[in-house]
Amino acid sequence: MSNSPLPENFRQQMLLQLGTDYPAFIAAFQQPAPVSVRVNPKKAVLKTADLEPVLWCNEGFYLPERPVFTLDPLFQAGAFYVQEASSMLIAEALRQTARLQRPLRMLDLCAAPGGKSTLLASLLTPDGLLVCNEVIRSRIPVLKENLEKWGIPNVAISNHDPEDFKSLSGFFDIVLVDAPCSGEGLFRKDPEAMLEWSADSVVFCTTRQQRILTAAAPLLCDDGLLLYSTCTYNDSENSRNADWLSEHGFENQTLDLPESWGIVGKTLNNTTGYQCYPHRVKGEGFFLSIFKKKQRSSPETGIPRTFRSLKPVRNWQVKSLQSFLKNPEAYSFYVKPNNDVFAIPESLSAELRTLDWALHNKGFGLEMGTFKGDDFIPSHALALSTAIAETLPGIDLTKEEAMRFFKKENLVLNEPVKGWLLARYEGLNLGWLKGVGNRVNNYLPKEWRIRMDIKEY
Repeated sequence: MSNSPLPENFRQQMLLQLGTDYPAFIAAFQQPAPVSVRVNPKKAVLKTADLEPVLWCNEGFYLPERPVFTLDPLFQAGAFYVQEASSMLIAEALRQTARLQRPLRMLDLCAAPGGKSTLLASLLTPDGLLVCNEVIRSRIPVLKENLEKWGIPNVAISNHDPEDFKSLSGFFDIVLVDAPCSGEGLFRKDPEAMLEWSADSVVFCTTRQQRILTAAAPLLCDDGLLLYSTCTYNDSENSRNADWLSEHGFENQTLDLPESWGIVGKTLNNTTGYQCYPHRVKGEGFFLSIFKKKQRSSPETGIPRTFRSLKPVRNWQVKSLQSFLKNPEAYSFYVKPNNDVFAIPESLSAELRTLDWALHNKGFGLEMGTFKGDDFIPSHALALSTAIAETLPGIDLTKEEAMRFFKKENLVLNEPVKGWLLARYEGLNLGWLKGVGNRVNNYLPKEWRIRMDIKEY
């Protein structure tokens, strides 16, 4: 709920846009913002029977109130993601327009903090690939953390300006541009966004969005889909940029959405987009338009025969690594110059070799861990991965013990244990423990430790 006064120029903009709906729109700002989560279908242990569903996303649900998510072991294990309900419309849009049963190459071009990336990852087939790009380097850690929690191994992360992707012309089947915007749709949820808003910022965002779309357009294959979204209301950033796409080789795609959902179809000139308003849906402000590429794409270049930054592990190490995976034959194993070991899905080897040579700042594959002499130290990402073997030894923790684990405290057991153990809670892996007599050492990475003095994002 926002008690801050809305900028006057914004009020006038929305009055012109909404007409008789304007009083209801303003009244919505006096209501608390709804709290919604999206369940990880690969870690579906959250009890949802009594929760109200998000109408346009099968995995989306509303919570009756906002808990402290960082104190929930299921959140830390990647069982669900806290995502604004309106933005989950992307799931319905892709179900209506994309051939999701095929192994698709997807790109989330403006990915951090990762909400829409985890949504896209859940739609992948086992042989599909998702590249999650973020231009701001300081936002990469939270993107990486959220994707590691989600646990899907066929995901790559990159840190590049959109224009750096030009050598990947025609590479992707789906590109999502959730563009940086003026943030009008977040005013109720984040009143500080109002302080950054101005008519000049809208003009700046519109220009920046068009630059991003210009870089994104060539990356799609013939008949590839481009999804353009913002968390704002104004037509300059939304419909006019959508019109620009329709004038540059793209065909606007329409959706069949029930009127009862309250999502407004907005048509300006040649294109239709879909707008969520907080007085019409149980969510915040969000705009989405979908396009199919009609221009012919430039052909892809040849596929590199080797990885640029990875070398195969030694033969004697392979058996040890395979024991950690449920389908070890589906992976090959490589080591980086810093000795980190990664598992690469064999079905994506060609695509990942292409990425490896096209992009400099990237990471891909499942991080397995490192070898220290003959000993293998597994990574936290491996513990959270859905690719991990289900037969590995572990220990079930109570909620209190699970929170002690996430505070990076060591645990004391009644019986002596030895070697690597998975800490588990309600059937989900939380991370690694190592038994030393009656004590187990906590191998949660320091950067994952829960601190009680930080604000949830």
